[in-house]
Amino acid sequence: MSDKVVTRFAPSPTGYLHVGGARTALFNWLWARRTGGTFILRIEDTDQKRNTPTAAKQVMDDLNWLGIGWDEGPEAGGPNGPYLQSERRDIYDKHIRQLLEEKKAYYCFDSTEDLDALREEAQAQTGGFAYRRPDKFPTAEDAEKARAEGRPVTVRFAVPQDEPLVVQDVVRGAITFAPREISDFIIQKSDGFPTYNFACVVDDRLMKVTHVIRGQEHLMNTPGQQALWRALFPDTELPTYAHMSVTVSDTGGKLSKRERPKVLREAITQMPDIHLDKLAQVAGLTRQQLDSFIAGTTAPDMPSIDAMAQYLGVSLPEINIVDFFKSGYLPETMVNFLALLGWNPGDDREIMPLPELIDAFDLARLTKSNSLFDRKKLIAFNTEHIKMTPPEKLREHLRDYLKVIDSPILKGDDELLARLIKICEGARTLADIERKSRFLFTDTVEYDAKAVNKVLLKGDGLAILAIVRDKLAAMDQFSEEKIETMLRTLAEEKQLGLGKVAQPLRVAICGNTISPPIFDSVQMLGKEETLRRIGNALEKFRADGK
Repeated sequence: MSDKVVTRFAPSPTGYLHVGGARTALFNWLWARRTGGTFILRIEDTDQKRNTPTAAKQVMDDLNWLGIGWDEGPEAGGPNGPYLQSERRDIYDKHIRQLLEEKKAYYCFDSTEDLDALREEAQAQTGGFAYRRPDKFPTAEDAEKARAEGRPVTVRFAVPQDEPLVVQDVVRGAITFAPREISDFIIQKSDGFPTYNFACVVDDRLMKVTHVIRGQEHLMNTPGQQALWRALFPDTELPTYAHMSVTVSDTGGKLSKRERPKVLREAITQMPDIHLDKLAQVAGLTRQQLDSFIAGTTAPDMPSIDAMAQYLGVSLPEINIVDFFKSGYLPETMVNFLALLGWNPGDDREIMPLPELIDAFDLARLTKSNSLFDRKKLIAFNTEHIKMTPPEKLREHLRDYLKVIDSPILKGDDELLARLIKICEGARTLADIERKSRFLFTDTVEYDAKAVNKVLLKGDGLAILAIVRDKLAAMDQFSEEKIETMLRTLAEEKQLGLGKVAQPLRVAICGNTISPPIFDSVQMLGKEETLRRIGNALEKFRADGK
């Protein structure tokens, strides 16, 4: 094993990068950076049936957004490529042949029905299933004959049964597995592709990976993978394993990428009047594919999920990294927050910029206990990071966010975006800034019914608004200072709080009671547009205009 630390993140492109995968990538990246090592990105795309067309690119886009760059991998290249497992089949075939020749693996010809029958039999007799190894291993000729007959041909690894399998884990110490607990498992599928458990072992060895840092759910795979490693590479040292704790959702249960499809499916089933053919068209699916999703049999690619949710007005939980991007979180926030899920710096620090995280990161401080994905805490983190991010960098983040949501605010130049950030001081997310400022870049006002009833139609709201219109129309200088002086003076004359004067104006120009400071809002909207919107509000809500 090399003295230099080599870590890897090896996602399968069966879905977008969710927070659990992002944490795995981050911890591997932090350890590589902390030790001056190498971080590898490897795409484990051998599951041809479950791979989705957009996932691999989105994973890489999300890692780049987080600032988790890879030293070797797709796009970056490196001495250990290819970095897509689908392009490494000749490598896997070579090692499969090695195991077969050494009688450490064997061919199997069981159909799905055969395996189901074996499981039922084992369940009835012992309550557990372990594949029964044949007394005599089939030959290559037997395998060819089976293929010719149309039977599925797989290869299983013969797990050694002579001694316990011991996993030395950084987080949990030594964990012992009895050999009988690890059934002979498939290492090559009937389509010729290797399984995850086989390919990752071969790749980790050939890519000189020294540390395998991954989620606790992979712990049960480790004894079999270690046995494979020893069978293939008996004279080499095993990697160091560290299995991170489970992240629990604040809604209960393990945080899962399946939450978004589940929420959408439940919403669809509660909408009896949905035009399903239209919904399928919106999602880019056939009606059969949509019916399969609603039945819970399949889940389409994430763009289809998002398109259906937007069409139906269904709010989905943020699970994938791109969801948090689209909700207006900063990448610095996500990195900081994810780093503290199952790890701590050994003191009471929480808000930590990236250099601090790299300097403090140590595998010895990974925790055994489950970590809570506390969304309220995430919001608090984001609020702090917005405050501490340099103005130029924050403006870049805002522009990137506006692009991804296709906001009309994109029309603003750098100077205007900088001003919006400044007058929206205290914003919790970039989405807050966008929502507050959007009215400045739209031609029509969408009125919130509650705001209209509370502010304009109740009491003297419309009458005050008419007076404000006249005073604004009479102003020669349309500066924030002059607008503020006029509104405060009017409030004093009417013996009202400033809100009683400012809120009718805000609802008239914005449609609701939330905007940047009213003086800036009016000045930035401009005199002509402000008066037009006030006039429209007075007319729409039956004011006499006087």
